[in-house]
Amino acid sequence: MAEAGKLVPVPTEQTAQFWRGCARRELRLQQCGDCGRYQFPPQDFCRYCCGARLTWKAVSGRGKVLSWTIVHWSPNPAYAADAPYSLALIQLDEGPRMLTNIIGCPPGPIEIGMQVKVDFEQCGPDILLPKFKVT
Repeated sequence: MAEAGKLVPVPTEQTAQFWRGCARRELRLQQCGDCGRYQFPPQDFCRYCCGARLTWKAVSGRGKVLSWTIVHWSPNPAYAADAPYSLALIQLDEGPRMLTNIIGCPPGPIEIGMQVKVDFEQCGPDILLPKFKVT
């Protein structure tokens, strides 16, 4: 559940399908019907070919760590008890990248290229946030 002072995403018309997928513990991305590529974050047209035929698809939720850091301190006191924690850039197997947390392991042993899989963490009454675990 959301802790006092922590930020909770608010779904918009553009992101609602993503958050509905997360609520079902599935990672969903937009896929272009013209070029076939996936994109994240969602938008009204394909960032690769400018096509407008976008659909939402459940994806594998697998990827690899492209970059990461350990957060030791937060300017927001609501996150102070979480430190230290890992913040990582994940390259999804389907192509897009996501900035997220690595959970389920201490921050130190994470490496670039490490394989990860999506997991979900409750962060609000109706919001599950995608985070990643080492596989």
